[in-house]
Amino acid sequence: MSRTLTAVRHVRRPAGEPRADDFTFVTEPVPDLLARQVLVENAYLSVDPYMRQFMDLGGWRLGAGLEGRTIGHVVESRDPALPAGVTVFHRHGWSTHAVLTAADLRRIDPPDGVPLSAYLGILGGTGLTAYVGLTRVARLRPGDDVFVSAAAGAVGGAVGQIARLLGAGRIVGSAGSAAKAGHATGRLGFDAAFDYRAGPVADLLADAAPDGIDVYFDNVGGDHLAAAIGALRDHGRVAWCGAVAQYNTRNSPPAAPYNLFDVVGKSLRIEGFLVRNHMDAREEFERFLVPHVGSGRVAVDETVLDGFENIVDAFLGVLRGDNTGKMLVRVPIR
Repeated sequence: MSRTLTAVRHVRRPAGEPRADDFTFVTEPVPDLLARQVLVENAYLSVDPYMRQFMDLGGWRLGAGLEGRTIGHVVESRDPALPAGVTVFHRHGWSTHAVLTAADLRRIDPPDGVPLSAYLGILGGTGLTAYVGLTRVARLRPGDDVFVSAAAGAVGGAVGQIARLLGAGRIVGSAGSAAKAGHATGRLGFDAAFDYRAGPVADLLADAAPDGIDVYFDNVGGDHLAAAIGALRDHGRVAWCGAVAQYNTRNSPPAAPYNLFDVVGKSLRIEGFLVRNHMDAREEFERFLVPHVGSGRVAVDETVLDGFENIVDAFLGVLRGDNTGKMLVRVPIR
């Protein structure tokens, strides 16, 4: 009996904001497995803002398969160490199935109380990014006051929750609406949050953190970075993770912050980082955070769309800020 898989292909580089017709869906036969290969049926697929950069920089080749964090179940195996029924994490996403080897994946065995989807969010690259940014880059100290941009998003929400566990002082966030700001202070435990569309970010941050901040975790760039430079105390630190404000304007990037020289005057440190350069922290991170997720002290914050056919819509939605927490696509088992 023939078997098929459905996958997404990137067919056009966008000029500005991506559109649905920059992608196409294809259906093709599942290849026969070779020795040491397994067939994985994907259950959860992650869509993330960083993928927008891949559309410009060649991380997604036109017409090729798309990289993306994914969790699935082995349904057929020619590797005795990976029998059918095993749950795995891999990065060969944007498809209903993937043919992989042991080198392409890692097994996942969630403990009691931890949902599988958490391994794409708070216990996956999202949470690890937050943890690394706070502990290794910003070197958060107990009592430090923290500002987080995109606080209701996947990484920003994880930063707020993990900073609390690490003993931060006042934790302030920005978000794209009053409702999202309320989500940050309610579900995620921020001390204060503001809608950055309600006025100049520098003024809103000054109101939310009148005594200043020690650490800024930057997911946005632009006016948020300038506002944070203004609010940082002497010897403050910036962990720069993303710049979603300029992902669609790569050919005409915004000017540098007007107050950039304050980095010198205040002896600030700004450090950008990529989580892929810190994968050695994953075991330490999981030891630290898994018990808190299992106990419910840390929320698994996610927005889930059902159906593989909705993956492009989910990706476009995360760029528009339609989600709170991690944006995922759940694929029903066939």
